[in-house]
Amino acid sequence: MERNQKRWRISIAWGLVLAIVLTCSFSSFAAVCGAIRQDTLRLHILANSDSEADQALKLEVRDAILAQAGDLFDGAQDKQQAERQLSGRLSQIRQIAEETLRAAGCDDPVEVALVERYFDTTRYPESGLTLPAGRYDAVQVRIGDAAGKDWFCVLFPPLCVPVASDQTELYTEEGQRVTAGGYESRFARVEWMERLKEQRAEG
Repeated sequence: MERNQKRWRISIAWGLVLAIVLTCSFSSFAAVCGAIRQDTLRLHILANSDSEADQALKLEVRDAILAQAGDLFDGAQDKQQAERQLSGRLSQIRQIAEETLRAAGCDDPVEVALVERYFDTTRYPESGLTLPAGRYDAVQVRIGDAAGKDWFCVLFPPLCVPVASDQTELYTEEGQRVTAGGYESRFARVEWMERLKEQRAEG
């Protein structure tokens, strides 16, 4: 009986140790996810509607913006510098979008702004990059009523710019390991926590 109690106490002790280790490990993972969000600037384009024509126009606007995005962040070493350079060029992005639409015979208005918004966990199979869920700064392009399906990517580091090389080194070493993926359960837990924060904020 005494031996069983001793084993039971040892099992409980090891369980507590494991719980502490796992909690600390996840806290560290969540902190790295927070740093990734702070170091990332996204591009978010909202189509006028879900019609085939409006969705096609959204992609044309995307291509036009990305074709010139390399010049927007020329020389930027971090997201803060990229945002400073970008703040005076939002009108240039709007002009690119408007000219693209007008060339296609569309007179929808365009709004461009730096916003902060929530994104779910996003995986980019072509690059193997995974971004954790949460609120990110983003260049948001709203076409017309902005009521259609959206499109988004990583604008800085310039991972969705066609001419860009792999820029994940702009993240910390820990950030590079996390964005490389392979943490499905932890990403799911982070997403659950971030969604809960959004619900509380909305409530």
